[in-house]
Amino acid sequence: MLWLAVHLRCLSLEAYCAALPPADTAQPVALIAEHRVSAVNTEASERGIRLGMKRATALALAADLRLGEADAVRDAAALLAVAHAALAFTPMVTLEGGATVLLEVQPSLRYFGGLTSLLQRLRQALAPLSHQLHIASAPTPLGAALLAQWRDGLAEGPHSTQPAALRALLDGAPVWLLGPGREHWEALQGMGLRTLSDLRTLPRSGLARRFGEDLLDDIDSAFGQRADPRQALLPPPVFESRLELLARADTTAQVLHGANTLLARLLAWAQAQQARVAAFTLQMRHEPRHRDDAAETTPLRIELAEASLDICHLQLLLRERLAQVVLAAPTLELRLHCSELAHSAAPNGELFPTRQSQTQGLTRLLERLRARLGDTQVLQVAPLADHRPEQAMRLLPVTQPAMPAPMPPWPAHLPLHRPAWLLPEPQPLSERDTWPLLAGRPLQMLSGPERIESGWWDGGLVARDYFIAMTGDGALVWIYRARLQPTEPGPIWFLQGRFG
Repeated sequence: MLWLAVHLRCLSLEAYCAALPPADTAQPVALIAEHRVSAVNTEASERGIRLGMKRATALALAADLRLGEADAVRDAAALLAVAHAALAFTPMVTLEGGATVLLEVQPSLRYFGGLTSLLQRLRQALAPLSHQLHIASAPTPLGAALLAQWRDGLAEGPHSTQPAALRALLDGAPVWLLGPGREHWEALQGMGLRTLSDLRTLPRSGLARRFGEDLLDDIDSAFGQRADPRQALLPPPVFESRLELLARADTTAQVLHGANTLLARLLAWAQAQQARVAAFTLQMRHEPRHRDDAAETTPLRIELAEASLDICHLQLLLRERLAQVVLAAPTLELRLHCSELAHSAAPNGELFPTRQSQTQGLTRLLERLRARLGDTQVLQVAPLADHRPEQAMRLLPVTQPAMPAPMPPWPAHLPLHRPAWLLPEPQPLSERDTWPLLAGRPLQMLSGPERIESGWWDGGLVARDYFIAMTGDGALVWIYRARLQPTEPGPIWFLQGRFG
């Protein structure tokens, strides 16, 4: 058995800064819990602000210090996203305390090519969440958690899965890593008990009477001398995540910064489901206004033509859609909802392109055009079972599947028999000696005639002879000669379309 522990030492501060504008994260930031400093960033630490300081003392050292309240709910949401990302590597993922995720990876080592390769891919999967990671491994879950909280063991070298090697590593760990050790830290320090090896040398009965059975249970669980069963974490069937913006967003660019954090959590959840995102909805809650016509929230739904796990692609689509949104009021909170996933296999990255991989670029282009112009402005041509050219197709949104025509409107073995682009209305052509002219120059007939007589049932009767002709500059055009003589003198030749 081999466990990996991912400890997020700065989880609370990172979860807080994720909702800040990028410019504000460069200044000193500190979190307050129970009227004392509980977390500081590098800039605040350089100003001399330390953990446990009172609010007034911290502000005296840095007048521009940004203070925020620690929020356990906000921290839990950030930690859950890390757990979801870990579920892509093993189904056995559990939480330890408020800032550690445990993975049982022994059955996954062969699939991912060993511990080093698995660790590299795990760090890559967690990179979009923007957390500082401390990772360690051990044959027991609690042992791995203690080592990760103590130091980033795998940065120095993989830990052995043997109990003897684990004991040698844990013996030097400080006693405050254990929950009961933190509770009785002052008493243990007064007795000169600073490491786990110091505790293991004392009589167990005396330790139990003085500090309780929980301390012994934790020691035994960490060293593998006591069973430590864990409950696997299951991802929820529907994704719902909330982010309160710590500075009101007056522009969609500021909204996008906070939405990127929610998108990273969304992809971690989708990977835990072994699926890809097909659609999601971003809900923007605005600052209350006194006008009756001011909307409280603005929903923004993003639908993908092809489900994806590419965060850059999702960010691009969201940026294009947000660029078209006019905020009714400054945004204070973001919510991201997703219940539509695609569980089919993802497209393969082949060495040689296939038809499926070649269409990926077109699909993403259509998604970007839809995001920028709207679904009703991006259309596709759908064939209809009608021999009349102007009735042989219709335009549909690309989101609506086109029904195949029961019969082809022209012979399938003639790919250039009709042009793809038709004029909105047939253009009359002048003639000379019954020969059609285009721009005053005679046309050269290449093929034809193709006779079409249809539409008697709906009052749109046509009777025409179609020809493919070539202009003087070599362009191909599609013309026809009307077989039904008009009641009044008029043109007989018409230009219907052009070949691209």
